[in-house]
Amino acid sequence: MTPETPFAESARGEPLSAVLAARIRAGGPIPFAEFMRECLYHPEHGYYSRRAALRREDYYTSVDVHAIFGRLIARQLAEMWEQLGSPQPFLVVESGAGVGRLAVNILDFTARELPAFYAATEYIAVEHSAKRRAEQKAALASHIAEGRFSNFAEIPADISNGCIFSNELLDALPTHRVLIDDRQLREVYVGFEGGRFIDVLRDPSTPAIEQYFRDQGIALPEGQQAEACLDACRWIENAGRAIGRGFVMTIDYGHEAHALYDERHNRGTLLAYRHHKVTENVLDAPGAQDLTSHVNFTALQLWGCRTGLQRTGLVTQSQFLVALGRANEFADLYEPGQSEVERLRARLLLKNLIHPEGLGEKFQVLIQHKGIENPRLTGLSGY
Repeated sequence: MTPETPFAESARGEPLSAVLAARIRAGGPIPFAEFMRECLYHPEHGYYSRRAALRREDYYTSVDVHAIFGRLIARQLAEMWEQLGSPQPFLVVESGAGVGRLAVNILDFTARELPAFYAATEYIAVEHSAKRRAEQKAALASHIAEGRFSNFAEIPADISNGCIFSNELLDALPTHRVLIDDRQLREVYVGFEGGRFIDVLRDPSTPAIEQYFRDQGIALPEGQQAEACLDACRWIENAGRAIGRGFVMTIDYGHEAHALYDERHNRGTLLAYRHHKVTENVLDAPGAQDLTSHVNFTALQLWGCRTGLQRTGLVTQSQFLVALGRANEFADLYEPGQSEVERLRARLLLKNLIHPEGLGEKFQVLIQHKGIENPRLTGLSGY
């Protein structure tokens, strides 16, 4: 269960704390998924309503390390386009695009190095926050002028040919927390008592939670804590329905179900990040810390199948990037005219993306396809 930290010490001055406390006092405990949704996505006080610079004080992502990450994704997207027969237009839909930093890296590189693919591409950044969509337009003004970039709050409903992809999105979707107590599956709600947020065990808020585990053949043992991210299931179903021909690519921290729900994760995988420190105190400081849980790649494949998506392959991010970079001996790592010192620094940054102790082995890349037979992708060549 969640470690208890005094509300007065952990959340002083956080306006969202007062909002949530008032809601709980008025209506009773709320499912943790609802608490997490407000903590991350409240339009005024949520964590992701903060400036991107402030969030980088708490963690960094692969996009922050080096532009090579976006450049190699661009290579993979171009190959997908070719395997579909080079259609025009080819929609590249980034779900959870933030302020557009990855989009900039992909489109700048594509315009310079892959002009035929660039001419066919319509890059659509999907982002709920109007403020961040405005920042995207400022950062990608040159590509807007070329007719290559636009943004929306939701994934387009009809993508005839294209790829929907996400990078570190699904681990931050609101998730339900459960615990096996006296051989019964109980859901963890959030209450407010004695000036602090606390865990409260209740019957599941929806039968879909128990169905989630049944559909995957998962039987949790006594005392096991776990997460069930129903929002991720809905996300992959929406993506699968939207795609006519093409791919869905998910890059995130997680495991398949047999590993996600094993004895190593008997306390679940939910964590909070603040000032580059990690903690299990997920009820602390609502809106002021990031909350994540590991992605269940088995669930993505199962729910994706229900809308016609087939598994293309699942590899580590390291395997994915190395396979793509090896094709031209990582020439995409360097900028024109770089000094040897700058090139050395670039190589050191690359190691953090692909080294077993860095980001590369912590993240997985799942690619699913629809409307194309037996695609062979370079990024999955180690699969």
